[in-house]
Amino acid sequence: MNTVIAFILIFGALVFFHELGHLMLAKRAGILCREFAIGFGPKILSFKKNETVYTIRLLPIGGFVRMAGEDPEVIEVKPGHNVGLLFNSENKVEKIILNNKEKYPQARIIEVENVDLEHNMFLSGYEHGEEDFLKRFDVSETSYFVMDGQEIQIAPYNRQFQSKKVGERIAAIFAGPLMNFILAFVILVALGFIQGAPVNDPRLGELTNDGSAKEAGLQEGDVIHSIEGQATASWQEVVEIIKDNPDTELTFEVERGGEVLSIEVVPDSATVGDETIGRIGAYNPVDKSFVSSFKYGFTETYTWTKEILIGFGKLVTGQFSIDMLSGPVGIYDITDQVAESGTINLLRWAALLSINLGIVNLLPIPALDGGRLLFLFVEALRGKPIDRQKEGIVHFIGFSLLMLLMLVVTWNDIQRLFL
Repeated sequence: MNTVIAFILIFGALVFFHELGHLMLAKRAGILCREFAIGFGPKILSFKKNETVYTIRLLPIGGFVRMAGEDPEVIEVKPGHNVGLLFNSENKVEKIILNNKEKYPQARIIEVENVDLEHNMFLSGYEHGEEDFLKRFDVSETSYFVMDGQEIQIAPYNRQFQSKKVGERIAAIFAGPLMNFILAFVILVALGFIQGAPVNDPRLGELTNDGSAKEAGLQEGDVIHSIEGQATASWQEVVEIIKDNPDTELTFEVERGGEVLSIEVVPDSATVGDETIGRIGAYNPVDKSFVSSFKYGFTETYTWTKEILIGFGKLVTGQFSIDMLSGPVGIYDITDQVAESGTINLLRWAALLSINLGIVNLLPIPALDGGRLLFLFVEALRGKPIDRQKEGIVHFIGFSLLMLLMLVVTWNDIQRLFL
């Protein structure tokens, strides 16, 4: 059960911050965001705040921000339709009642003759009882359709995704993956504060209870000036000397509390691959200062980003096979193993997943953020957008292939773990 909770929390946090990036930059650009969703499929929980409905959905395979104008509007008023109109204090149409008009006796019923709910925000028609007079009604930019008792906000063109400058649209799409990198960075900085950021000083960090360092009398915080007369200026130099001398007595000259001591230490031998190396049971020194933690967060984020990109490169060149990929089932299993090793490792795993999610979403694959960004960059170069219908077909095909890939990867995970 703890693994289930950990998986849900990690997954929820990664998707939440990713979609929050999209939401924040879209709202900043003035785009109407109809829904902010965690998961896909049927709604489990939903509430509305301001213009946006926030939902949690059943299938934990992602999330989305539904921006007005990305997809065709599901409701359209055409000439000949009979609708009811409710007005605000400025005598502008505030709500357009599409059905069940008898529930709104105060509504004025008209037969629509002309309508523009994107640019000029008006509709005109013949009001019941006054069919000889064509009337024009201005529509508020914050008006709603009302269908089956549900209110759907009307999106003027200036509130739609496509109406914004290409740079604003690129920012709204790129903000999702960017938030994943920021989340990973924040987690790793926090780990730097909690456990300390590794530093390269020739100083002993935490000692293990069964190591030769503790047995010989060395203590955490001892500064190592030399080993067997060889001066040591960094932790890396200390490690190299110890590795090269398994089961060999070494004289450590250390400084402790202003006093210089000579201590004999015999590194234990350990086999790593085909090599036998020396170990003394001491961790590298750490620093919990803000500057060191900040540097640690940046360095680790950069290092993991580079390693993941190298991995994707090997996948493209065939050095990795698709069987090595993990889907939700595989990630759940790894999360189970990591959770058993403690909270610190679980946080580090969450940071790694967040970086991975950011990178995957930036790949130039249709239906992912990277694919959408590719179309926007092409638009910026051409000076005009690609036909939306053609772009939609490409994204649909890309999404279908991604779902197929997910099924294959999930099946491989199930076979690997249970069959």
